[in-house]
Amino acid sequence: MDQNSQGRGSCVGVRASASRPSFTARALSNSGSRLGCRTRRNSQRQRPSRTHEAIKQARDAPQHLLERRGEGKVPAGDVHPGKQQRRRARAVLLGANQVIYLNSVTLTWFRDVNIPEQWGFLRNQVTPFVLPTPDGEQLHAWHVLPLGLYQQHEGRLTREPAGLAHDISQRTCFKLLKDDPDSLLVLYFHGAAGTLGSGWRPPSYRAMSAASPGRIHTIAIDYRGFGSSSGRPSEAGLLTDALALANFALREAGIPPSRIVLFAQSLGTAVAISLAHHFATQPDTILFAGLVLVAPFGNVELLTASYRVAGTIPLLSPLARFPRLMAFFNTFVRDKWPSTDRLAALVRHVEHLPPGGRDAARYHVTVIHAEDDYDIPWSHSENLFWHAVNATSPVGTTRAELDRHRADAGQLLGHAGRVVDWRAPRGHMREIILRYGLHDRIMAYPVVSLAVLRAFQSKA
Repeated sequence: MDQNSQGRGSCVGVRASASRPSFTARALSNSGSRLGCRTRRNSQRQRPSRTHEAIKQARDAPQHLLERRGEGKVPAGDVHPGKQQRRRARAVLLGANQVIYLNSVTLTWFRDVNIPEQWGFLRNQVTPFVLPTPDGEQLHAWHVLPLGLYQQHEGRLTREPAGLAHDISQRTCFKLLKDDPDSLLVLYFHGAAGTLGSGWRPPSYRAMSAASPGRIHTIAIDYRGFGSSSGRPSEAGLLTDALALANFALREAGIPPSRIVLFAQSLGTAVAISLAHHFATQPDTILFAGLVLVAPFGNVELLTASYRVAGTIPLLSPLARFPRLMAFFNTFVRDKWPSTDRLAALVRHVEHLPPGGRDAARYHVTVIHAEDDYDIPWSHSENLFWHAVNATSPVGTTRAELDRHRADAGQLLGHAGRVVDWRAPRGHMREIILRYGLHDRIMAYPVVSLAVLRAFQSKA
């Protein structure tokens, strides 16, 4: 065959020459060319990209391995390919976590969170301070005084310097908390995005003490990576932050757990449940006065499939129609926050403790959600509540049985929503579903104030 009759390496066949070969020769040539093309394509499909491999390795490896340098010598000024892949992998992992925490969205731009008076508080009604963590991070915190107590000590409080307290233990607010044997304390865990001063959080601090304005203090923190707190958020990191806050209350302020309620909203509910689970499952079980959970979610996989930013922008819900694609994305999310499993484990652990008479450890859990919450659907609360109820009995409780209990023992409150209580040998749980409240306004509603008060009264 002369030069003009040879094909030109194309995937669509062999180009015909001036002196045409036989039909059989052309067929064999075309078949071979197509087979070679398919082989090359299949080998490309089967061989994952370097970046994909690096992402998988970074996802499965401990965090410190992400920082490991590539081996081999690289000319000065160049980036080693291995290091470049790890950078890409790290960017993907951090982006996946950002979807959960949204900590870069501060929502208090150009406002100094060390000046709480910007949110309508009285001078030194709120004392900003820094809370250190065991792993070296610095968390920004607010100590909020109840209005009635503030009125009693207004003179002392207004004479103190305003702004960030460099030693909170020397401030009047801390002494009022520590020295009063009847003082009560809410540890407050906010949701994703923003800072201590964002949105409906300042009004909700007032709601914490509304039912007892002379006794209930509130301490709230910005998690690591949020606001002016140092560090970067992660599931383990936020639990460390919560432990630092709880230990500050228990050890520094000397407040017993029976006088502490954990309040949380949205992302904060996962943090509060993890904290309560940690203390409840210690060799010497520690139970706080109560858990008040507003707009909780079951776990991150369920959250990403249904969450809408500001109630309008679907986070990943369009992907939920493609289960394989959704599952693929979730492999990049390290932080799972399995709240349903942890709350059920807490309940199960306490229910199986040996009898202890009147002083036996008891849990008190309130779940609150609004039907018009367009960020996290209220079905998350129903699911979380059922998992907790199911853990109260060795034989379990089916969803159908819980639905019958709701119908028989629940209260229908018209436009105010509905309430159902579940009492177990070692605890009490309440589910409150409101008709109105959206995702964050609900935090400042009287239903929250009453839930906090009832949690304290459960230990009285």
